[in-house]
Amino acid sequence: MRFKRLYCRVKSRLLVQAMLIIIPIVLLPLGCGEVTPLSEDEALVFMAGYKPQANLPFVAAYVAQEKGYFAEQNLTVDIRHASSGEHLKLLTAGDVHFTTAAATSVLKRRSEPNLPIVAVSLFGQYGQQTYVALRTSNIETLQDWKGKTFGYKISPSPDYLAMLKTAGVDRAGITEVNAGFDPRVLTEGRVDVLAVFKSNEPDTIRRLGFELNQWDPESYGVPSLGLTYITRQEFVETNPELVQRFVKATLRGLQFAVDNRDEALEIVLKYAPGEDLDHQRFMLNSEIEDARGLLTETNGLGWMSDEQWETLYKHLIEYGAIPSPFDYRTAFTNRFIEGAYDGGQLVWP
Repeated sequence: MRFKRLYCRVKSRLLVQAMLIIIPIVLLPLGCGEVTPLSEDEALVFMAGYKPQANLPFVAAYVAQEKGYFAEQNLTVDIRHASSGEHLKLLTAGDVHFTTAAATSVLKRRSEPNLPIVAVSLFGQYGQQTYVALRTSNIETLQDWKGKTFGYKISPSPDYLAMLKTAGVDRAGITEVNAGFDPRVLTEGRVDVLAVFKSNEPDTIRRLGFELNQWDPESYGVPSLGLTYITRQEFVETNPELVQRFVKATLRGLQFAVDNRDEALEIVLKYAPGEDLDHQRFMLNSEIEDARGLLTETNGLGWMSDEQWETLYKHLIEYGAIPSPFDYRTAFTNRFIEGAYDGGQLVWP
């Protein structure tokens, strides 16, 4: 019964994660009137992209709130949670000041006219998606995918296509099916290989008693980036000091979570009472692992580079995920990350 409750929570979480990463969402136009600077006594609104849980960008904000880092930056922050993808509409309408989105989604949406959203920090040096097969299936390499059934969530992703190309695997030799969001399609043998989110289904499937073989796109040289904080371009231009303080406070929250995981999980459960602690720990540990890379070792957590974004942009263009070229540099800014660090050390306060 306990696992059934966990499974139901995880299944609903997967649906919204896929919405954040894959599904194009119709956003409100940005012509919502003149953007004015936020007053010092007005609360910033941060809306996490889903219900309370140990997604790393959520945790950074929870910790910044509970440890007083927002207050030390003279910020009042109202933390809210989306339930069905409305955070992006609310951001573009000006009702939310910061929210979360995968870097791939930021590029896709920024390519649309009248959608000037911008990423201000990066929480995943690697993307969220991976691919798994049951260890008992004897599927051990990408070559073994030939003649097998692959289950995707919404549509086959550029990551998947690039991995096959790199490995020299003919896509025509694989049966592709929309498998939905129930990981039991893998354990019950309805698919042989399944697209999953690193910090969710692998834990769920293993707790069902199955071991997995796993293929991460970055292991095959496929460019990928994870979740970001985003805001509106107009907000960056009219409230740069508020953006800087928000970024600094959440970066300190991020570092605290990395260094003090048990306490960070206690904070998560204050926002997410009733969630399974072990699964939240798996999520947090998985996302911390992907938050680190060569770039962050030198510069600090949350760092991102022009080269990363350019490489991801070219990858999405190559596989048709972005309909027409645009200036990818409009999708992100390093200004606030660079303003938060000095020689790889967070400047505080």
